[in-house]
Amino acid sequence: MGILLYLIAVTLFLPLTALNILVVVFKNAKAKGFFRTLNQYFYTGAIGLDIFANYEFRTLWNTFLRKKNGYKFGMKGETISSALGKNQKAKTLSGAGWILVYFLWAVDYQYWKKGGHCLNSII
Repeated sequence: MGILLYLIAVTLFLPLTALNILVVVFKNAKAKGFFRTLNQYFYTGAIGLDIFANYEFRTLWNTFLRKKNGYKFGMKGETISSALGKNQKAKTLSGAGWILVYFLWAVDYQYWKKGGHCLNSII
């Protein structure tokens, strides 16, 4: 039963996301502006997915992104970037973890001179 529910949820996710974007834009674009509405929608959605992925894929992250004694991924309500930042600070990232940290540092240019994306994401 769990497998079936999981497959249904995954199958419905993208079409419902597309429909939701249309509804959000239609309901909010006039008051907030089209691009501001879309930007806010995708920003909050990205954070929600990040928090979900940190918890849901914790075994994967703990296996590949940190050393055995590092801070564990998978705390509810925490982003992957926050867990990466804690491991970066403790110097317990694996090679793959460092690659991801440097990638996020390069992408999030607003934190280039402030320690990088992951250190600034620590909660």
